[in-house]
Amino acid sequence: MIAKAKSISHGINDIRYITGESRNKKHPERIYHVKDNLLPPGLDATGIWDSMRLTLAKSRRVKNSVIRIEVSPAPEHTKDFTIDDWRKLWDDFIDEFDNIELCDKNGRTYSPKTNLRGSKGSIWLHEESESGVPHLHGAFCRIDGQGRVNNDHDIHLRAQRAAERVALKRGWTTAAEVRDTNIGQVNRDCMEALQSLESWSWDGYAAILRSKGYDLWELKDNRKVLRGYVLKKGNARYKASELGRGRNLMASRLESTWRKLHAAPGTKAVPTPPAARKPVPAAPFRAQGTAPVPRYTDYRPGTIPYRIDIDGESLRRFIPERVMEVFDDEFDYREVANHKELTNLAVSLFIGMMSAQAAPSGGGGGSTGDMPWGRREDEDEREWARRCAREAARMLGRKPKTGQKR
Repeated sequence: MIAKAKSISHGINDIRYITGESRNKKHPERIYHVKDNLLPPGLDATGIWDSMRLTLAKSRRVKNSVIRIEVSPAPEHTKDFTIDDWRKLWDDFIDEFDNIELCDKNGRTYSPKTNLRGSKGSIWLHEESESGVPHLHGAFCRIDGQGRVNNDHDIHLRAQRAAERVALKRGWTTAAEVRDTNIGQVNRDCMEALQSLESWSWDGYAAILRSKGYDLWELKDNRKVLRGYVLKKGNARYKASELGRGRNLMASRLESTWRKLHAAPGTKAVPTPPAARKPVPAAPFRAQGTAPVPRYTDYRPGTIPYRIDIDGESLRRFIPERVMEVFDDEFDYREVANHKELTNLAVSLFIGMMSAQAAPSGGGGGSTGDMPWGRREDEDEREWARRCAREAARMLGRKPKTGQKR
C-alpha cells in the first residue's frame, strides 16, 4: 500500500478531476463517490470548491489552498471491497495521517499534527483506465474548521508513513516488502533479456523488458546520451544501480555484461575500454554573464528532497518548494503524459547539472541562441525555474494526455 500527498494551488482543477467532471479523465463512469467530510450532501465540483473558498476567506490567505491525497492499496487486498470497506480504509488512513508529527534529527517538531478530520473534504474511488486497479483520491481544504492551517511541510512523508502504519495494522504487505520480494525476479528478467539478444542493442534490451510487462524510463542528458534507466512494475520501481551483481545492469555496464554472457566457452570476454571522458569540474556550472548556480546539496528551510538518477546513480538534491510548484504547474500530471521526464530535466537544468547550450530563453520575439545559457544575475528562482521548464519542454516536447471528453 502506498500513498501520496501534496498541497496545491489549483484546487478546483483537482476537484473536477477526482469527481470525474474534468475533460482529462478518460473513464468518468469508473469513478464512485465514497464520502464527504463537513460538506453538504449532493455537491458537484464547483459546489465543493465554493464551500472550501468560504472557509479560506475567513482566514489568512494561503497560496496552496487544497491538500491532494491518493491512496493505492495492492489490488489483491481489496478485490472484494465494498464502498463501506473503502470508506473504512480511508478513515483508518486519515486517523494515522492526522496523528503523525514530523521531527528533525534533534527531536524538534517541524511539522505538527494535521486536522483533516476537522477540514472540509471529498473522497472518491477511481479505477485505472487500463488495468481497472482501484485507488482512492481525496481533496481537503488547507484550513480546518477552527481557522488553523494544516501544515504541509514534508506532507508526502506523512502520507507514506500513514500508509505503512495502516498496512501493518491490517497485516498487508507494504510496497517496500513487495519490492524486495520481487527484485530477484526483476534481476532474472534483465539477465534473460540480455541472454536472448544475438547482438548488443539497447533498443532490443528495452523492447524485451517492455514485452515482459515493465515500464522503462530512460534517463538521458542534454546531448541525448543514455545515463541510466528505471524499471517500473505495478507500484514498485527499480533503479538500474540496485539491480544485478556489482551494479552490472547499470546503463554504462550493460554492453560489457552482454559480452560476458555471450563469451565463447573457455575464453574470457575482452572488456570494452571505457570511452574517454572529459573531467567534470567540481565547481557549479556558470555561463559567462550569468549568476552562479547553488549546489542544492544541503537541506534549507523551504526546500524538499528530490532524486535525480544519472548513469545509475541516484543524486539527492534539496529543491525550493516554490520551484517545484512551478514545475508541477507547468507539467500538470493530469494533462501531460511525460510530466515525470520533463520535471526531471527541468530540475537538472535548474540546479546546473545540465546546460542547454545556446538554447532559446523564451519570452517571445526572435531567437536568443547567441546568449549564454544560465541564470541571469537579476533573475529570481521562480523566473529561472519557468525558463528551465520552457527549455525542458522545448528539448523533450510535451505529450498531452488523450482520452474521452465530456
